Amino acid sequence: MSKKNQYSAKSIEVLEGLEPVRKRPGMYIGNTGEDGLHHLVNEILDNSIDEVISGHASKINFEYKKNGWIVIKDDGRGIPIDFHPKFKKKRAFEIVLTTLHAGGKFNDGVYKTSGGLHGVGISVVNALSKKLIVQIYKGGKKYSQEYSRGKSISKIKIVKCPNKAKGTEVSFIPDEEIFETISFNPRKLYNFIKMKAVLVKGTSISFNVDKSIIKDSTPSFELFYFKNGIEEYLNQNAKNKIKLFEKKFSINNNFNQTEKCDLVVSFSKNEKSMFRSFCNTIETPDGGSHENAIKNGIIKSIKLYGQKNNFSKSSLININDLIDFSDIIISIFITNPSFEGQTKKRIIMPKLQKKLEDMFQNEFLTWLNSNKHEARKLLDTLIERALLRTDLNKFRELERKTIKEKNRLPGKLVDCSSKSVEGTEIFIVEGDSAGGSAKQARNREFQAILPLRGKILNVYSVSLSKIADNNEIQNLIQSLGCGIGKNFQISKLRYEKIILMTDADVDGSHIATLLITFFYKYMKPIIENNKLFLAMPPLYKIYNKDKAFFAYNDNEKAKIIKKEFKNTPPIITRYKGLGEMPATQLKETTMQLSNRKLVSINIVKGKKEVKYTDSLFEKLMGKKAEFRYKFIQENANFIKQIDI
Repeated sequence: MSKKNQYSAKSIEVLEGLEPVRKRPGMYIGNTGEDGLHHLVNEILDNSIDEVISGHASKINFEYKKNGWIVIKDDGRGIPIDFHPKFKKKRAFEIVLTTLHAGGKFNDGVYKTSGGLHGVGISVVNALSKKLIVQIYKGGKKYSQEYSRGKSISKIKIVKCPNKAKGTEVSFIPDEEIFETISFNPRKLYNFIKMKAVLVKGTSISFNVDKSIIKDSTPSFELFYFKNGIEEYLNQNAKNKIKLFEKKFSINNNFNQTEKCDLVVSFSKNEKSMFRSFCNTIETPDGGSHENAIKNGIIKSIKLYGQKNNFSKSSLININDLIDFSDIIISIFITNPSFEGQTKKRIIMPKLQKKLEDMFQNEFLTWLNSNKHEARKLLDTLIERALLRTDLNKFRELERKTIKEKNRLPGKLVDCSSKSVEGTEIFIVEGDSAGGSAKQARNREFQAILPLRGKILNVYSVSLSKIADNNEIQNLIQSLGCGIGKNFQISKLRYEKIILMTDADVDGSHIATLLITFFYKYMKPIIENNKLFLAMPPLYKIYNKDKAFFAYNDNEKAKIIKKEFKNTPPIITRYKGLGEMPATQLKETTMQLSNRKLVSINIVKGKKEVKYTDSLFEKLMGKKAEFRYKFIQENANFIKQIDI
């Protein structure tokens, strides 16, 4: 073995202190783009919010200075300044700032319901800052220390200050070596800090941004104070909507001395709804247990009420009939929440879900029984929506059966008009929503659309009988018309190109992988003959009133902003899914021949390459999970960002 390929103790890299954070920042803040940058503010602010929630602070000041510094100050107890019993030569706040998993949030007696990253937050901010200064006011003294990229660069300074002075002040400027940009978005900061004030009602949070930084209508200064919290906020945001009725459903319940739940539901005639959820003031955009509890609890109470009060069609109602026409905000404060991922976008707590579900069911049933007029109007409206939805489904089913009887093609397939295979394409898309957009964006003459529902079966290690029972795979096979396995005939393929068009996220990538596995296992000649492609939809639209650009990744977005929007910050739209993209834009960016980007899925010819490909599919898609585990272990070091 050559020295170059030797694997020994010298090959093992040991990361000390906060080096892992700088090495893999995406693991701790999601990404190094704009979202990750603003996450730094989130972490520091949450520490101050925790002091408010625990009853030790009442005021928070936020400032974004002209020189790029962020300053956050509270009037809480201040980070402990005494020497730590395990590290007798270091004061506690220095340990908190320079050590992962060090903080007061591990101790249930210190913070009952915390929003901070449990001792990770401020140390991560320190690691990713070009410079950070902490100042702690306690007992008539000010303790301060400077840091750079996670390491202290000065000794602790102790000077006298007024005895009344208390709290913690953290100032930092992000590291340009880490982030694509170190310029914060004032509007984003404004909305974020405003929401924190909403969730900790009765608390003053001042917002102060240098006027020279602001390029839109965002105020340079505002003092946020919401006496009635989420209900006051919802009233402000839903004031222009046509209400089904004025009364709202609300809950303000304490589970115990420290845990509580706030919920407000406003019933609207508008389809544009709002559903926002929070845990310990941290927004959970991906939902989880508390959102599931709302949906399950409310739908159960609606059906119980409908059954007991002779609403004969109430069994047809599903939760979307309500959610799609309602504005909902839920905020919970709980001890030791369990989040999915470090950036805390989703709660996974089955016991909490059951607890909340029972509470929502009982409370909403009581509300319905106490508001008979509103209850009748709500049930009548929900039944009307359910019947409309059922009729539409029946129509689609009838249409499917008609097409199948005539052409033996699946109903979801929107075929092209061309009778020739040459030049034709079929787009396999993720879900009916994306299918609807693709249908509008396509060229009817040569582009067909087949929407698939959710994630298809992993076919690599299942029997043909099981595959035959899967509706989505049946639809795919019928649409292509060339059979599978031994019966496959490429000459009968109905389209020249097969294009997988999924969302540009983890779920979309997973669906594309499952589809590629299907083609590799049962229709390999399609890949071998270069007929399978991946569409590349953009992640961002970057625009103003004069011009617009599309970016396919964060780096491309940053380059476009730097080059094309030097003077005026653009509006940036992040596409969460293809269904959210207007049909005109989907056509222009992803489906139009002259503009689109396609990636060809093919197999490198050669015995070794073919063998390796077979082995890779077996490891990653086969039954044995230990192969996947080993692959992850061997390749995880190559991951630069983790989408969580």
